[in-house]
Amino acid sequence: MHPEQLSGLILAGGQGRRMGGRDKGVEPFAGQMLIDHVLQRLRPHVAEVLINANRHLEVYGRLGLRVITDREGGYQGPLMGIWSGLSAARTPWVVVAPCDSPALPEDLVERLVAGRGECDIAVAHDGERAHPVVALIRRELAADLGATLAAGERKIDRWYARHAWCHVDFSDCPHAFANLNTEQDKARLEQWLKP
Repeated sequence: MHPEQLSGLILAGGQGRRMGGRDKGVEPFAGQMLIDHVLQRLRPHVAEVLINANRHLEVYGRLGLRVITDREGGYQGPLMGIWSGLSAARTPWVVVAPCDSPALPEDLVERLVAGRGECDIAVAHDGERAHPVVALIRRELAADLGATLAAGERKIDRWYARHAWCHVDFSDCPHAFANLNTEQDKARLEQWLKP
């Protein structure tokens, strides 16, 4: 699969409740905004990176990327962000990643693509648990996801289960999927990432 067939989608549209309501994507981390670290993992491997955000749109816009707000308001969760991104994407496939996982593997996109087989959704698995917001998703599923959301579903796993999906093994780098929900998480991961 060539990069022209892939878009990246960074989910930065949440409320950040566990971070005191702060917008995690713009939080400083290791000398950059948190979202910059995720952008560096996606940008070299895809035709375009989209940011799903509902606040600080001008800050995200300065990154030179398309910023996609949730198609429906009210902070309805990551499925809403995924639907909004799939609906806006111009490529057949979309690689989804959260804005608060700055240590994602450098070869994330390559491994998701290689591991998907014939599936429409490929989800990263660290050997102990799945990371459903780190996934490769066929864009054609946007209409089905819209209908699912309209029916009231908000659970990612239940929507995935409606389709041909698989796990992709990242058990060699489980720490890469650490996400930052608290100041303590942030301090711990910054320390861990220091050379």
